[in-house]
Amino acid sequence: MSASVGAGHDGAADALTARLEAAGFLVDRHDFLDLLPARLGRILSGMYHRLLTVAPSGYQRIYAATERSGSPGPAVRALFRGAEGRMLRAIGSQSQAVVSTYPGASQVLGGLRRSGRLGIPALTYLTDFSVHPLWVAPGIDAHLAAHPVPAAQAAALGAARVLVTGPVTGDRFTTAGEPERRSARDEFGLPHDAALALLVAGSWGVGPVRESAAEIRDSAAAEPVLVCGRNTALAEQLRADGFRYVHEWVSDMPLLMRACDVLVQNAGGLTSLEAFATGLPVASYRCIPGHGQTNAAALDEAGLAIWIREPQALTRVLSDLVKGSLGERQRAAGLALFSSGASPVTAITAAAVPHPAPARKPQLSHPRLRLAAAVLCATVSLGIGAPLAHAYGADPGRLSTAAHHLIERYEL
Repeated sequence: MSASVGAGHDGAADALTARLEAAGFLVDRHDFLDLLPARLGRILSGMYHRLLTVAPSGYQRIYAATERSGSPGPAVRALFRGAEGRMLRAIGSQSQAVVSTYPGASQVLGGLRRSGRLGIPALTYLTDFSVHPLWVAPGIDAHLAAHPVPAAQAAALGAARVLVTGPVTGDRFTTAGEPERRSARDEFGLPHDAALALLVAGSWGVGPVRESAAEIRDSAAAEPVLVCGRNTALAEQLRADGFRYVHEWVSDMPLLMRACDVLVQNAGGLTSLEAFATGLPVASYRCIPGHGQTNAAALDEAGLAIWIREPQALTRVLSDLVKGSLGERQRAAGLALFSSGASPVTAITAAAVPHPAPARKPQLSHPRLRLAAAVLCATVSLGIGAPLAHAYGADPGRLSTAAHHLIERYEL
């Protein structure tokens, strides 16, 4: 169970799927957004994307509020209950275990385990290096962490059976020698005689990317190589700004990573783990609010990626990462994650046991689904729309009208 919110959750699920299939399992993949009632998964994903893009301070307030509460609000819980029937049907009667790479899916699975409606183990693979309380769902059998730092955070939040299993990435993310590095630079049209900083901003291309790119270029420590994901408008802006090496979605990230000398990121997700596997030192810079900043802090604590908090430190730190002792230490620490012998696949296969699913309760009635969706729209309007209104000086009193339009547009 993953979710197409950005690319990190799906990327982790891709890697786990490949390893599980290599171990002899048949794997079914499902997008949690598609299991939510009344097509609300896509609406929520779109709102999240929009919030990160136009009002990141609003997202920070929401992230902090849910971090303090430690649990979904009543409307979100109602929405999750509406997904239970679809979740059980997706799992089917022959499955031996369920693995979640998304906190919302974990919340639903945990509830099903606690109620006895799901009779097979449910595990959460923590894709982030920092653990938001919503990742920890009562009822989940095991939480799999890439490193002791997120494992300790999960345990402090009351997670059951936390295991340090190391990360999992695609098989092609491996180290390469100088001939492979030169060949990779030729493939992407990159210079052989310059230090290259690969600047990434997730599949959505969010955050102050233009500012970061300009500061890296002005630092003279490295030439920026920019990946904008699916944000074509950002790519066009960067080209207009005069940057020479600008990419949108890159299908061969292992090759591009081999061509570069350092990775600069702002969210701390799967791309950082892929860089570690490639032997690329990583820096966090101008991080997006919420999970971007908490991931940066956790990676820094683990000694895996330094968090550059001030532009004045950029030249010194990038130079040290490219050709100094800091880069050597971080390369060694990153590669060590993959040499411990631990694997999340081992933990999953150990938990997977033949067990028929228990008898299922009837699915929520259609009117209740509509009610849950309507309540959610009102909550989204107040919980997400309010920060947007505050940020842009809009009239919060109009938020109820927005909720009404959502209900009509999606026939809730």
